[in-house]
Amino acid sequence: MTTELAVGTTPQKAWYGPLWSHVLVAIALGIALGWWNPGLGAAMQPLGDAFIKLIRMLIAPIIFCTVVHGIAQMGNMTRVGRVAVKALLYFEVLTTVALVIGLVMVNVIRPGDGMNVDLSTINSGIIDPYVKQTGAVGFIPFVMNIIPSTFVGAFSDGNILQVLIVSILCGFALISLGATGRPLVDAINIVSKIIFRIVDFVMWTAPLGAFGAIAFTVGKFGLGSLASLGKLLLEFYLTCLIFIFGVLWPLARWVGFSLIKLLGYIWEELLICYATTSSETVLPRLLAKMEKAGCDETVVGLVIPTGYSFNLDGTCLYLATVTVFLAQATNTQLDLGHQISLLAILLLTSKGAAGVAGAALVVLAATLSAHGTIPVASVALVLGIHRLMSQGLTPTNLVGNAVATIVVAKWENALDEPRLQRVLAGES
Repeated sequence: MTTELAVGTTPQKAWYGPLWSHVLVAIALGIALGWWNPGLGAAMQPLGDAFIKLIRMLIAPIIFCTVVHGIAQMGNMTRVGRVAVKALLYFEVLTTVALVIGLVMVNVIRPGDGMNVDLSTINSGIIDPYVKQTGAVGFIPFVMNIIPSTFVGAFSDGNILQVLIVSILCGFALISLGATGRPLVDAINIVSKIIFRIVDFVMWTAPLGAFGAIAFTVGKFGLGSLASLGKLLLEFYLTCLIFIFGVLWPLARWVGFSLIKLLGYIWEELLICYATTSSETVLPRLLAKMEKAGCDETVVGLVIPTGYSFNLDGTCLYLATVTVFLAQATNTQLDLGHQISLLAILLLTSKGAAGVAGAALVVLAATLSAHGTIPVASVALVLGIHRLMSQGLTPTNLVGNAVATIVVAKWENALDEPRLQRVLAGES
């Protein structure tokens, strides 16, 4: 299946410039509006929300078509299982490393020291919407949640893991049908091209979405939040950079490609992630770009959708950082044993946050509830800067999944390395 349509080759050559330049201008205008008129900037939120909804409505059919077509083309159930196991093993190792780095950095820099927050002065009612969304924590509830109630329900709910499960089952069914299922495989290929062309159209509304989202962020949360919790923000952004260049950069070098060139290749997607604080907005384009870069279609179709729930490196850094910060700010004692148990809980609760704005807060509330040491009401302390922190965690998630796709493809001998080098060098 050819998904190169989704990277927008025709619009990229248009006289009015590439998409990233429009997004960059929109971000600058949004920041200016939010600073100049905070009320008007906050009122721009529907533009960002509308763009996210436009993309989210396309994610389920894109994943379905990509995964089903890739598995059916491969014709080998054993290889599909092998790719999935390798991807999950990689995800578990990298997210554990991210959690450990997050815990080490927040314990070294200690951004919450000296705040001495009195919990009785916190309006705990403002966190109720996030607490109410937290479900039971544990392996069984997690597994039950990824099984859709109905076949169609997986698509209507938009749960990425549920769509992935349905897609894998359909792919296996088509393999078992053999030549009988070939016309349906071809039809799915055609439908996927239609959907990716729609993505191409929708992505040209990204500047409006970026403008609305960034104007809302600066208008509602910007300068005041930055001043009061600036140390936490700086510590978190530094932690994200340490993970990207201290973990992902050596890993990329070991595998045989340049992380800097990869960042340049997904530059537009990083800008859109940063502005909208949602990595889902660029999932369709990431699928297309990783396949264009020489990764096998089936590896791309399995690794990226799974990674959006299991390989959220930025979310892990956020959760580790904020949980310990809240303990420091409220003078809650966390000894080594408490932090080890916190790490164990985070290894589970960090999975399944789909990368949309606000999901990390729900997971944070669930983590504090499960740990039982840090007061859940303290989540209110970071509500004002959560969106600013999301502008660090979502691009980190995106970079982590792009690197994961190349690593697993290389591990599976499903990477066209000469093509990858040409694409990253801008020669293709």
